[in-house]
Order: sequence, then C-alpha cells, then structure tokens
Amino acid sequence: MPKKIIQLNEEIIKNEIKELVRGSVEETLNNLLEQEAKQLINAAKYERTEERQGYRSGHYNRNLTTTSGEVTLKIPKLKEIAFETAIIERYRRRESSVEEALIEMYLAGVSVRRVEDITEVLWGSKVSPSTISELNKKAYVHIEDWRNRALQSKKYHYVYVDGLYMRRNWGGEYENVSILVAIGVNEDGYREVIGVSEGMKEDKESWKSFFLWLKSRGLEGVNLFIGDKCQGMLEAVHEVYPESKYQRCTVHFYRNVFSVTPRGKMKLVAKMLKAIHAQENKKAALEKAKTVVEELRKMKLSEAAKKIEDSIEETLTYMGFPSEHWTKIRTNNVLERLNREIRRRTRVVGAFPDGKSALMLVCARLRHVTGTQWGSKKYMSMKHFENFILGSDSMIS
Repeated sequence: MPKKIIQLNEEIIKNEIKELVRGSVEETLNNLLEQEAKQLINAAKYERTEERQGYRSGHYNRNLTTTSGEVTLKIPKLKEIAFETAIIERYRRRESSVEEALIEMYLAGVSVRRVEDITEVLWGSKVSPSTISELNKKAYVHIEDWRNRALQSKKYHYVYVDGLYMRRNWGGEYENVSILVAIGVNEDGYREVIGVSEGMKEDKESWKSFFLWLKSRGLEGVNLFIGDKCQGMLEAVHEVYPESKYQRCTVHFYRNVFSVTPRGKMKLVAKMLKAIHAQENKKAALEKAKTVVEELRKMKLSEAAKKIEDSIEETLTYMGFPSEHWTKIRTNNVLERLNREIRRRTRVVGAFPDGKSALMLVCARLRHVTGTQWGSKKYMSMKHFENFILGSDSMIS
C-alpha cells in the first residue's frame, strides 16, 4: 500500500503565522487600552463604586500600522474624563525604529524601489513613494544638522581637503558642480568628516568661503592641510589659516610627472620618485631630488625634470612632522577612497537636478560610510605629537 505524501504549502503557512502574530499584537494592544481606561475611571466595565471617576461611552476604531501588519485598535470613549493613552505612543516609539531604518536605507543609497520591497517585509505592506519622499525630507534635516554642527574637538592637527565634481542639469544644459570635502584628524587620532559644502568651482573664492565656514564652526589649531595642488585652495588656506602648513599629495604629484613621461619609462621614473620620498629627512630628500633631476635630463626627460625641480619641496612638508605619521599624511588617499565610494553611488544618478540634491547625496554617503566603516577605529596614534613643534628646525632638517 503506497504511503501518503504530506505536502505543505509554505506560502499558506507563512501567511497563517503572520496573521497569528498580527492578531496577537492587536489583541494585546486592545487589552492594554482597556486596562488603561479602567485605571483612569477607577472602575471596571459595569462596576458601580464610589471611587468611580467617569463613565464609558463605547469606543471608536483606529488603525495602526505595525511591523506585524495593520491592526485595528478600539479606543475607549469616556464621559467626564479625557482618555489620553500612553500605550500607542510607547508602541510608536518602538515602531519608530522602522522609520529610522527607512531613513538609514535612504542614507545608505538604497533605491526607492528597493526601499518599497524592504518595507513590505518590515511593515507587511509597501510604503508609498510619497512616504519615502517625506522620510527623505526628514533625512535632509538630519543631514543639514550634521553638516552645520559645531566641531567638538579642540584641535584637528591634520586636515585632508579635496573637491569632486558632479553633473547637474541647468536650463536643459549640463554643467559641473563641485562638492568640497574636509576630513580632520583630531588630537586623539580619530578621523572625522568636518566639512562638506557646495562650491560652483574649485576657485579661491569657493575655497575661501569653505575655510571661513569651517573656522566659524570651530576649526582651529590645524598644523597641516593635505590636498592636491589647486592654486585657489593654496591661496585660500594661506589667507584663512596663515599659521598652517600645506602638504601636496605625493600620489597626485607622481601622476603629474607621469603625464609628461613616455609609457616605456614610467616604471623607472616611479622608482626614482619613490627614492626621493624614502629618504630619512627633508634635507636628504632634496639632495636626492637634485640627483634625480640630473638623471632625467640625461634621459631627455626635461619636462619631467622641470616638474620635479619646481614642485618637489611642496611634497616634502610632511617630513617636518612625526615620522610615525608620514605614511598617513603624505598623500590624500583617505579622501580618495571616500571619493571612489561617492562616485560609485552617484554614477547611477547621472545628472542631478540641482547642486543641493548632489550635496545631500554626497553627505548621505559620507555619513553612512564613515559611520559603518570608521566607527571607533583610531586612525593614528598621537602620543608622538606632543613633542612636535610646528616649523621647528630640528624636525625639518
């Protein structure tokens, strides 16, 4: 006799369990509301006591969306006393974690369509695009508060600065809009995104406004700015922070030299450049640079030699700081990595409708990446910095 095969419909079982949970949540909340009404009037249903504070007058229904689905609450109506429930608000505070999750999904760069799919799992029904739009507005407020916050650290010894370009649609035509970014390393050795702002161009006025804005929010005590060679940036730094020094990113400098180097000789030139920055101090590095310049001229690479001769010193500023920090402060790699992450996310957007939307998405990505990847991880140890005196001859020589 053949055995009976039991077949289970997984979808039906899931729906049954989901309905069971939803019904349980609904029943529990209604029981809590009933108990709350009993305490307010100091009497149970149909109970006659001298301590009674009011009378029941039926109830009205109110829908509440929960993570278990939509439930119908029976809100008690009372006479001679107002019924103000704390139950729903307490429950809403728990449910607000779902709303926060939606905002976090937006901050993480999740598409609206994907958010709709996820909310169907979280809420039991899809959240409409208009609701997501409202949450995005709320996220914008959070971002603006974060972007304009007062800087808490007393000092940021090192500050990395860079600008990246986004495309925006302006009157039917496309143009670039720059987003200026600054990352600071505080006196405890932790990284922090301290500034993100829109700049029409990477010119002096845009950078000057950016640095003045940072200063108004509390950016002081900067020993070294690290970035690419942007003339507008350099002029603005020296004007707003005249006591601070500037380090030109060595990676960008190498690229600049490679731009006038034949492909077949790039590996050799790269070794020569690295040899300059491998010296034990600035004096030795400058001597090595002279040798490299002479060798390049012998190799008929006069343009590359000229670039090194004119600009090598601005790439060696880091040698005036604790040697334990050299590998971290001679390049702008910390910002370059963030920029790649930002471009990866913004590439799918194409052209932004305006600079504000570009700024908000960049800020959202920065908050998410730094919050999930940096956390409480220390970037560098500052125990050697206490003996450092800015511009001292002993450190530079």
